[in-house]
Formats: sequence, structure tokens, C-alpha cells
Amino acid sequence: MQSRFVSADAAASLVADGATVALMGGGGGLMEATALFQAVERRFLAGAGPRGLTLVHALGIGDKQQRGMNCFAHEGLVRKVIGGHWVWSPRMQQLARDEKIAAYILPGGVSSQLLREIGAGRPGLFTHVGLGTVCDPRLGGGRMNASADEDLAEVVQVDGREYLRYKPYRVDVALVRASAADEDGNISFEHEAANLDATAIALAARASGGQVIVQVKERLPRGALKAREVRLPAAWVDAIVVDAGQRTSYDIPFDAALSGELAGAARLAAEAAERQPADEPFSERQAVARRAACELVEGAVVNYGVGIPDAVARLVARRGELDRIYQTIEHGTYGGSLLDGVLFGYARNASAMLDAPTQFDFYSGGGLDIAFLGFGEFDAEGCVNVSRLGGLTVGPGGFIDIAQNARKVVFCGTLAAKGVQLQTGDGSLRVLKQGRVAKLVPRVAQITFSGPQALRRGQQVLYLTERASFRLTAAGVELFEIAPGIDLQRDVLDQIGFAPRLAEPIATMAASFFRSEDDGFGALSAR
Repeated sequence: MQSRFVSADAAASLVADGATVALMGGGGGLMEATALFQAVERRFLAGAGPRGLTLVHALGIGDKQQRGMNCFAHEGLVRKVIGGHWVWSPRMQQLARDEKIAAYILPGGVSSQLLREIGAGRPGLFTHVGLGTVCDPRLGGGRMNASADEDLAEVVQVDGREYLRYKPYRVDVALVRASAADEDGNISFEHEAANLDATAIALAARASGGQVIVQVKERLPRGALKAREVRLPAAWVDAIVVDAGQRTSYDIPFDAALSGELAGAARLAAEAAERQPADEPFSERQAVARRAACELVEGAVVNYGVGIPDAVARLVARRGELDRIYQTIEHGTYGGSLLDGVLFGYARNASAMLDAPTQFDFYSGGGLDIAFLGFGEFDAEGCVNVSRLGGLTVGPGGFIDIAQNARKVVFCGTLAAKGVQLQTGDGSLRVLKQGRVAKLVPRVAQITFSGPQALRRGQQVLYLTERASFRLTAAGVELFEIAPGIDLQRDVLDQIGFAPRLAEPIATMAASFFRSEDDGFGALSAR
């Protein structure tokens, strides 16, 4: 049988003009096939094509500069992007804003699961996820600019209930990242920090008669991989590129704790060290995290988003309470110590790593007890926007899949933005300068989470800010707590774009949330 091993440039030549290319990866270089991305870019810039690609990706990929989706952000190289999350490529965002490409978004889990359905030859993905949001064809159908002129989903009725059918499409090329390939072409993920949707992407390309191109770090002799170590069998693989410089992340060459390979005494020692995360300077971020942590109960299955939810995860770790909950992230990881910022999606010493479509199956089936998520803005009906901010395509990532399915959703963020100056640390909070941008608005620019839908589903929804806490009720958003030191009228009501209901009485948050030292108030309670 002819060898599948080729150079990156030879692999890039397999990507034809007009092809639909499925990509995988996460921020910070998580499972990103960087050498393949760069080879496609290099070939295009040399004038050899390809042109007019359609790109599909579930999560954010890149470094906000040159890598990841930025490799494809050239006018002419791409004509259409269906992306779960866009912020890691400002250049691609700008192409969308300038109408140089047709820009669409899908929920991250929907995107991964749809690829799996395509791989199985089924007629698309039927799901409740996305109803009442921007992905609902009645509210935009995932279209993010005027150049996007088709709906990615349609509303259908099954047994008297509404669902969305996300439509299947052809996948001509899958660009997959893995750890190793043996001489026969069998693929292992052993040293990767996640599995993501590699299997679904490869299946979709195979079912479409397309090409599966895999980037690995090492080439192994025949028989080196045990059967249970093979995640993509040779029968699925068309070409393999060895990149000896492949790294766990852009900045981390390799870390066995991130790939989940530590065991025994080494793992126990690493876990003990990770339970003492470095302190960060006290600010309103920690105050919101302390208030949010009060919503946790022992044994809860939890998801953390990016932003202030990062601080909730760090607080739980610092308090030594990781073993009292089941911590998950949408990338497929359970347990461990979560990394944040550009490395969101990585976890040291995870207890389990699943494929992302399977993780989203668990979420869609109601497996999440509590989700801590950020918000860009929210309105009087409790609707939240994170997918289009400041006129830029941001995308939801796994936000819609998670927020729509958790029993309790705790949105965490600041009440205002741009120029806010606060003073805290002594048990109270004072606003020295109000922000120029209100985040509580009369109507969100785009619905990424639907308050009315949440009420119909019976979800419990909180919106926690540093100045006040709100909750979703049948009559709309209600303010029920304020921070000590805050003037309700001047610092809250005058700074937001709608008049919330006011609870009777309005409680005052604990002063301990606003002290530099954490006294553990609000630690996990039993169910």
C-alpha cells in the first residue's frame, strides 16, 4: 500500500478551490494543526491556490495575531466561514465586517454534533439547542452579515414539539491534529490535551468522499500502537504530515499533566501543587466570584465559561473543594485544574477526557446542574448577548449548548464597561467613576440566550455583577441584592438601560465578598 506520509506542502495541494474544509482546535493552540494551516496559507500567498474555501470550526482557533484562523484570513482564500467562536482571529472578524466573506455562527456543540451526523449519513442534526436564539431562522438563522444569505437551520415539528434541524453539508477536507501515526496510518491522541471533535470531522470527510489529512508529532513503527490507543483507524486516513516541532500549546512544548498521562505518586504530587493556584490582586472580579460560588452545592455537575467564571473555578480550587463537585468543560474534560485566558480549554491532571460531541450530548440531555458563564450584555427580558458585540462577529462557542441546558445558569460580569473605576477590599464597594458603556440594555443586539425560553424550560437564572445581583422571574429581571457601599439609584439604576423589578426587601451582599482576604464565606454546602 502506498505510504500516506507526505510533506505539509504536498498535503496543502490536496485542498482544491471551492472546497469545504473542516478545522479543529481551541485557543492557545489546543489540538491545532498549525503546520497544515500554515502550509495552506503559504501556498495561497504564492499564488498557487486554493481560493474560495468554506471553513467550518466549532471552537475558537488562533492567537489573535498570525496563527490558527488567522492563517486563512486573506481575501480570496475564503468565501464563507461557519464558526463557533471568532475572537482569536481579528482579521477574520474584519473580513466579515467588511462583507468580504459570508459569515455565520453555530453553537459549538451543534457544530461538532452536526459533523458527526454528516459522518453517519443522516439528514442533519435535530435538536432543541438554539431555539429562540440567533441560530433560530426566525431570529437570524446564524447569519452574521449581509453576505450571509442562507439559513443553516429550519424549524421542524416532531411529536408536537418544535426542534431545529441543522442542515448537513459536504466536507471535502478534514484537517486533523493528533499525537502519533504508525506506519499503517493508525492515529493516536495519547499526548494531546483534549480530543475535541477530531473523530466527527474525519467521519464527515469520509462520508462526503473527501480527504482526511492528519498532522502528528511522531511516526511510529508498525505495531507500536495498541488497538485501544488508536482513535482514528488507518482506513479513515488519506494523508499524514509529521511536524516534529508540534507543541501541546503555542508556548508549552509538552506537559504530561495536560495530556492526562501522569499516574500514581507523580499525579498525586502534581494535583497537590495545583490545588494552590497563584493569588491574583483582589478586585471586583474576585468579589463576583465569591458571590457566585455561593450557588454551588456538593455533588453538582458544573461548567465554567471564560472571564469571571475563571475566577470561580480558581476560588473552588483554592478552597480545596474540587473533590466536592464534578467539574466539566465543553472541550470534553472532567476534573483537574483549569487553565484560563488564552489557555482556556486545557486542564492539568484531568480525571477524564471525552470527545467533544459526547460531552455536548451529556449537556444537551440535561446533565449539567450549574453553569457559570459570562455575558456581554443582558436586557429586561433576561436575554443575553455574547455573540455579536461592538459590531463584530464573536460567536457563541459552547455558550448556547451550555446555557440552554443547565438547570441553573449563573451569569457573571461587570455592570458597566469602558472607564469604570472602583474601590474595594475593605468590605465595601465604591464607584469612583462610572463606565461609558452600559451592559444592561433595553434590548440585546443579538439573542445568544433567551430569557423567555429559559422560563418555559423551568431554568433558574441569575445575573451577578459587582454592584448588584439580579434574577429572572416570570415578570422579567428582578434586582434582589446590592453590594455594601453602593447607592442603588446612582450606581445601579441610573447606569442601566431598563427599570428592573425591585425585590422587597433588597438584601445587602456579605461584606466578606469585598475584603481582600477570603474567609471562606459561601463555601460549598451539602445538597
